[in-house]
Amino acid sequence: QVQLVESGGGLVQPGGSLSLSCAASGSASSMGVMAWYRQAPGKTREMVAGISSGGTIDYADSVKGRFTISRDNAKNTIYLQMNSLKPEDTAVYYCAGSHRRLSPSRTPQSVYEYWGQGTQVTVSS
Repeated sequence: QVQLVESGGGLVQPGGSLSLSCAASGSASSMGVMAWYRQAPGKTREMVAGISSGGTIDYADSVKGRFTISRDNAKNTIYLQMNSLKPEDTAVYYCAGSHRRLSPSRTPQSVYEYWGQGTQVTVSS
């Protein structure tokens, strides 16, 4: 079994930056595609950014140029650097992982076997 543990998040003013981390433990050595999702109040969960085990990356249009996803396979950890944050980025952010070696752009939400507990990101003045 794999556990995903997120850290980071919090309250930041518009235009500010935050960094999230997600560490996979347990049987995590064979993790394939991983991603960050978010869910705002009253909205459906949406993919923010995804990264394959080989480093192929995909972003939601709403965060391109502002967010950066990265991965350290040796540590079984992915990161999300969020810059130029906007109030509409406010949401609970979830880490997702799968053993399947897929491109993030071809990985629907339902494929991810493992999910973190979520971390709140609030962008407000």
